[in-house]
Amino acid sequence: MAKYKEKIMEMIFLLVACVSILAVALICAFLFANGVPAMKEIGFADFLLGKEWRPGNDVYGIFPMIIGSIYVTAGAIIIGVPVGLLTAVFMARYCPGRLYKVLKPGIELLAGIPSVVYGFFGMVVIVPFIRGYIGGNGSSILSASVLLGLMILPTIISQSETSIRAVPESYYEGSLALGATHERSVFCAVLPAAKSGILAGIILGVGRAIGETMAVIMVAGNQARMPEGILAGIRTLTANIVIEMGYAEGLHREALIATGVVLFVFILLINLTFSIVKMRGERK
Repeated sequence: MAKYKEKIMEMIFLLVACVSILAVALICAFLFANGVPAMKEIGFADFLLGKEWRPGNDVYGIFPMIIGSIYVTAGAIIIGVPVGLLTAVFMARYCPGRLYKVLKPGIELLAGIPSVVYGFFGMVVIVPFIRGYIGGNGSSILSASVLLGLMILPTIISQSETSIRAVPESYYEGSLALGATHERSVFCAVLPAAKSGILAGIILGVGRAIGETMAVIMVAGNQARMPEGILAGIRTLTANIVIEMGYAEGLHREALIATGVVLFVFILLINLTFSIVKMRGERK
């Protein structure tokens, strides 16, 4: 009887896994079946490298949105990864018990805040601050980068802290026994051993930064043009799709779906890059 139950559960788990794989395959099929013909009709070079997006004149160039997505994501990584990693180190190795009981729920709460609430915070706090103390009109690459850096913090902190705590205590104790200080033991013995999980957290954070839409729309300016600096407005790939999909039709709609294909490939390339870096690190 136990064997039959085990077989049934095995089949259920296999079915669930197949459904998940099928869902991904259907999404890929839909995107490429609708997006690639639009790219072919517009012209791959004109679509990917074109600097003008004017649907009314059948001009569809997404290069400014590609650059905008890269800038905003890079800014979020520069801001969010160091802060998140250092916070995780503090919580895992330095934080007093009483303070930890306060910080941990706060970080978990950050992960549950809706994107639109982050967007409101950006509009009310970040945009006016940048407008008043740094320059520009406030709705800019810098505002979007700061906001996205804040949004990816819970993912990076939680994953990195878990990975640091999973490292055997013997690594830390062995480093101390060899004469290293507490800080050197943490950063030179514990962190390298936890780099696999830390990279996984960074990948998840980057994925959220690239795919974020609502908060970016509210603070980035949404100007479909080449960026002229970090204080200039920008439109990302996701924002372009959300803003125009509601009224798009014909080639315009297909071009937006093709934009989704580019975004999909973009995310795959970033994940592949991180995976290669992770594999090389594990080999060493």
